[in-house]
Amino acid sequence: MADRPAYKRILLKLSGESLAGEQKFGIHPEILKQYAREIKKIVDLGVELGLVIGGGNIFRGISKAAVEMDRVSADYMGMLATVINAMAMQNALENMGLFTRVQTAIPMEQIAEPFIRRRAIRHLEKGRIVIFAAGTGNPYFTTDTAAVLRAIEIEAEVILKGTRVNGVYSADPEKDPTATMFTELSYLEVVKKGLRVMDPTAITLSMDNKLPIIVFNMGVEDNLKKVVLGYPIGTKVRG
Repeated sequence: MADRPAYKRILLKLSGESLAGEQKFGIHPEILKQYAREIKKIVDLGVELGLVIGGGNIFRGISKAAVEMDRVSADYMGMLATVINAMAMQNALENMGLFTRVQTAIPMEQIAEPFIRRRAIRHLEKGRIVIFAAGTGNPYFTTDTAAVLRAIEIEAEVILKGTRVNGVYSADPEKDPTATMFTELSYLEVVKKGLRVMDPTAITLSMDNKLPIIVFNMGVEDNLKKVVLGYPIGTKVRG
């Protein structure tokens, strides 16, 4: 395996659902440890890492109640769920001896720093992992859009989206065994084909800023490291 990273600074996007493992919701401690081990491998290569985690694993447990709520309130609850996941991941990473900071789009000084772009970049330059939580701080925007926005703000070279499958498929591979995987796509192909890479707002923002996206299976050992080293893992989306 090559030892020179293809990227100096990246933004890693993880789904909240993946933290639940085989459980329907909540946080599985072994998944946290597994992800922390994989992240340590790329930080040890000298890669500067920003991290965004969704909140689906926690929000799913209260989703029935949220059905009767207005969209804005439900979205804010989802943002708070991402903060819980960020704190859990922070603890797992620090148990591996890594240095981290959590920055939130909604001020909550007792547990995290507010998101300040220059401060985030300074943390990255010092080798700290910065975990961005609470989305964009605004309702109606997904954590995918928040991940792209933060990636642009910290001047990341690429977004790595860790999923439970090997890349982007023509259909859901967990439901359709005939689904075929794409190795490379353009932003426009993603939109035209209606592929579930990220939501349309996130894809458009990536396209406007020429920010490539690589979708890969985070659950396979060393996959994250291989992607960072430039191996052809997963699906690459670019112009």
